[in-house]
Amino acid sequence: MVMRKLFFLLFCIPFTLQAQVNQDSIFIKKMADEILTNGKAYDLLRQLTKQIGGRLAGSPQQQNAAIWGKRNMEAFGPDKVYMQACKTPSWQRGGNDFASIVRMNGKAVNQPLAALALGNSLGSKGLIEGELLAVANFDELEKRKNEVKGKIVYFNSEFDPTIIPTFVAYGQAAVYRGSGASRAAKYGAIGMMMHSLSTAPDNEPHTGGMFYDEQYPKIPAVALGPNDAKELYANSKKGTIRVQMQTYGYFLPDADENNVVAEIKGSIFPDQIITIGGHLDSWDVNEGAHDDGAGIVQTMELLRMMRAIHYTPKHTIRFVLFANEENGSRGGEKYAELAKLNNEKHLFALESDEGGFTPRSIGITCTPAQLKIFQTWSPLLKPYGTEIIAGGGGADIGPIKTADDNVILSGLIPDSQRYFDYHHAKTDVFENVNKRELLLGAVNMAAIIYLVDQYGVPKK
Repeated sequence: MVMRKLFFLLFCIPFTLQAQVNQDSIFIKKMADEILTNGKAYDLLRQLTKQIGGRLAGSPQQQNAAIWGKRNMEAFGPDKVYMQACKTPSWQRGGNDFASIVRMNGKAVNQPLAALALGNSLGSKGLIEGELLAVANFDELEKRKNEVKGKIVYFNSEFDPTIIPTFVAYGQAAVYRGSGASRAAKYGAIGMMMHSLSTAPDNEPHTGGMFYDEQYPKIPAVALGPNDAKELYANSKKGTIRVQMQTYGYFLPDADENNVVAEIKGSIFPDQIITIGGHLDSWDVNEGAHDDGAGIVQTMELLRMMRAIHYTPKHTIRFVLFANEENGSRGGEKYAELAKLNNEKHLFALESDEGGFTPRSIGITCTPAQLKIFQTWSPLLKPYGTEIIAGGGGADIGPIKTADDNVILSGLIPDSQRYFDYHHAKTDVFENVNKRELLLGAVNMAAIIYLVDQYGVPKK
């Protein structure tokens, strides 16, 4: 008997494991073939961007997008589709933002600057004018704080070009968009300008969310087109510059919005939930094709594909179109709030919110021991261009950790080198999304969701 057990351990188990790997590989290819041959993500993205357009939180377009998402997911035949009501901010741009240089070294000039008010920025209440104080960073602002009063502060918030992962460079520069206005207002600035958070060699300004510190005056804030910003900063080193700016932003009362949730019930573990999602809202100046139309239609494509190939998951799988990621994350917070209220057990959550470019990896946030086990799946993803790496998640799925601390967060990580050419600018349109890349992202999302569904997640 002992010899038989030893024989089984030495000879049979490796073959059994290899047979399972082969079976997984075959099934992942089945999913990939369905997506790459019959995928509807690109067609859905065309509808979302061209028929609905930009989807600012609180706008009729955002509300129409939720109805559109619900209708399309119902057509794919999940077990149920429902809305989760939530209140979202309703910031309005209010007009055509303006900025210009009016004097250089005491000489009158008329040099318009490409500018967009930052999201959540309040209006300037008319045209404001002041001397420009250009600083490289917060450290320089602190050193020159006695020069700030009555001036318009410019932050040279360019990305560090030596950082290859552009999301890391973005994270370092984005602090100026988030809190730059209040940091400048603390010392008496009357307005704030910044270099757009962009890698593009063009002059399109990029908006994006900023937030006021309530203890300081709420001054208007704009992002400048990259070319104008670079020239402005260079000229600031040569002498004095006087600028004008005008913005019109204001808030309406919070709006009634919805997350849209589709669900396929698990056959073995119906009370254990795997979440897939992206966010429906975008900024008002674009179509929100990469941010985050791509994540929305990839999520919907996984639902369509699973029903098309008659996949019966072991765990309950939710496909979530989140409201209001851009300037409040209210949709993700509501999803987490309801999960906690309902005592739900969440196993794994995957978000796509880094654009529809060629997929490079699946990032997973977990312990080193768990990651080592997850990475044994990398060979199954390699044929589709990705691997499993440490670190992943998303703004919409992050709050679910407050409902269930055991949930593991994950994110699709596409190639990021072009993302910030379009991010939050008017160039984020359907024409700048490649169908093949978009579908390959969905393939890799499908693969990791299938593997988690089949084998669960490693214990801590």
